[in-house]
Amino acid sequence: MKPVRRKIRRHFGLTAKQVAVRSRRPWYFQWLVSFLFIAVGYLIAYWQFAGGGENLGDKLKQATLENQTLQTKVIQVERQLQIEQALQSNLSKELNLVQDENMHIKEDLLFYKNMVNTKKVPKR
Repeated sequence: MKPVRRKIRRHFGLTAKQVAVRSRRPWYFQWLVSFLFIAVGYLIAYWQFAGGGENLGDKLKQATLENQTLQTKVIQVERQLQIEQALQSNLSKELNLVQDENMHIKEDLLFYKNMVNTKKVPKR
């Protein structure tokens, strides 16, 4: 019985050898998992660059058409602004002319009023 007890103590006692148990995956399983991750990453990238079902060429054409329409609107607004500025300058010139003419007419009126007042004959 002693030899059995020694064998048990040798394997399970304080003096027993310490053993680390590690679970290792086989190399082919690690390669398979890495290949799957790479394939999934490639598929996600392809889907992202393909536009997720929409073509990038169509998006580009739509953006260029929208850009052209906005450019034509900008040109129309700029021309309208130029016309309004020209009209504003013409109106200001005409207003200055009318004001000058009005001042001249008022001066003439004042002159004629003064002439009429001075020629009145005083009552006797």
